[in-house]
Amino acid sequence: MQIVTPKQMSRIEERSERIGVTKRQLMENAGRKLAELIDGYCRNEAKLPPEECSVVFLAGTGNNGGDCFAAADILVYKGYRITVIHIGGLPRTVLAQEMLSRLPRERMSFIEGFRSGNVEAAIEAAELDYMTIQPRNADNSGDKHERNPLDDILFSEKRRMGLIKGAIIGAQVLVDGVFGTGFHGQLDKDIMGIFSIGSGAYRIAVDVPSGGNSATGTASAGIFKADETVTFGFIKSGMSQFPLKKFCGKVTIADIGIPKSALDILDGERKYIRIERNFLASYPPKRERDAHKGCFGTVLVVAGSSSMRGAAAFATLGALRSGAGLVRLASVEKCIDTVSVLAPEATFIELDCDDRGFMLYDSSKEALAEAMKNADAVVAGCGMGVTTDTIELMKYITQTAKCPVIIDADGINCIAKDINILMKKQTDVIITPHMGEMARLLSCGIDMIAENRLVAAEKYAEQFGITVVLKGAGTVVADSHSTAANHTGNAGMSVGGSGDVLAGMIGAAVAQGCGIFDGACAGVYMHGLAGDAAAQKLGMEAMLPRDIIGNLPEAFGILREKKNNMTV
Repeated sequence: MQIVTPKQMSRIEERSERIGVTKRQLMENAGRKLAELIDGYCRNEAKLPPEECSVVFLAGTGNNGGDCFAAADILVYKGYRITVIHIGGLPRTVLAQEMLSRLPRERMSFIEGFRSGNVEAAIEAAELDYMTIQPRNADNSGDKHERNPLDDILFSEKRRMGLIKGAIIGAQVLVDGVFGTGFHGQLDKDIMGIFSIGSGAYRIAVDVPSGGNSATGTASAGIFKADETVTFGFIKSGMSQFPLKKFCGKVTIADIGIPKSALDILDGERKYIRIERNFLASYPPKRERDAHKGCFGTVLVVAGSSSMRGAAAFATLGALRSGAGLVRLASVEKCIDTVSVLAPEATFIELDCDDRGFMLYDSSKEALAEAMKNADAVVAGCGMGVTTDTIELMKYITQTAKCPVIIDADGINCIAKDINILMKKQTDVIITPHMGEMARLLSCGIDMIAENRLVAAEKYAEQFGITVVLKGAGTVVADSHSTAANHTGNAGMSVGGSGDVLAGMIGAAVAQGCGIFDGACAGVYMHGLAGDAAAQKLGMEAMLPRDIIGNLPEAFGILREKKNNMTV
């Protein structure tokens, strides 16, 4: 499924206008789709006729407000009780102004959801919270002369906020059309206050929840928490990332009539996709009846140490359970002793170790060179440690291997110690960092990575001509030309060892001929799908990385079933 950045969406709309579908038509179509969604919810979910449904629109000053006005114009003639709360002021765009002018003002309610300059000045002058002001004899017209102008301003403001609160509390549907895809930064306290008003209403966000950055996936404090987000045309890239993703609720993509040819404007630009089952059309490869192990690739796993044997075991089992024809583990003796019990299907290459149980370089490179000649993919780094020798081993593997190399865990930490490992690579490389490892690669804080996950993966991939799998909720796969976001997986996978399983799975996908970018996407998607199957059986709290491996058969079964049903 294609997704777009906010900037790409703007160019698509501009292109649409030039080829005959105007922005006015797009806004009218967006309003109609929004109205259909609201009408469908009220009739089918809330089981209420229009006359008993109050729909409150929080309308901003931009085109998101225009979408709300277009929807309100349809719903009011269906009998819905409509309230429009202007947030931030009256519309500032020509299209939004036009949509507002069409509304039958006598048939709906309008509330100013913003403070005037006079109110701000009055509150500052009073040096107190205007919400606590109690007017003197507010209902006694004969006492009006006793109130000074400051009292009148504050009383009027309190009344306005009372109207807002009453409308929201009494709503069956609350629609957020305050900010659109161009928002960045932080919400102001007044808007946060309105969003926080308690209500049992079904909360719908227009295009993206206000307070969310639809380019990066970051979210402001006080962001609108939607039950459902109706996004127009395409999912925006930031909506694939957390924390924004968790505030979107159910995401509905509405077709607003953008011509397919309008997407030609993106030719030559980075392509964004969400990994779906149909993206895995050629994975796993079909197994003919006369197939043999040589048909499904050989994965060489260079991993483990005396003190980190589980990492090697998980990578090896991940590759075996993902269909690789042959998996070979090169590691130290103690690690092989353990893995041979857990995965007797693998074969082994014993490497010398130092007195701490980590692989040595000089005595290992000849055996590795021979093994790499027969490998279709190399998975390196899981549990190998970071020493002078393992750094040299990583450099040797990337400069010697003729097949793709998947670098994980300590292999990534070795790269962070010596960037020449990537500068002098002689093969296709996939790295699979979590955010901490990515921060070490970029010599920055984890917070910076968390706020710029897409950009961090893309820029590093472009700089070194590699594929980056930036792990975490909404795992990102990026190479020099494309970015993919994953949506499978769950928090139960947040356990040491899960990443080692993923590295082995990606190695198996690549060894079976998936290609570099596609193989990384296949491994990531299936890893999450198996994790979801494990969580359903065991619960997220109790599941372990071994359960991801144990549920790979079920994940492949789900994949086959959905493909057969032509479901994505």
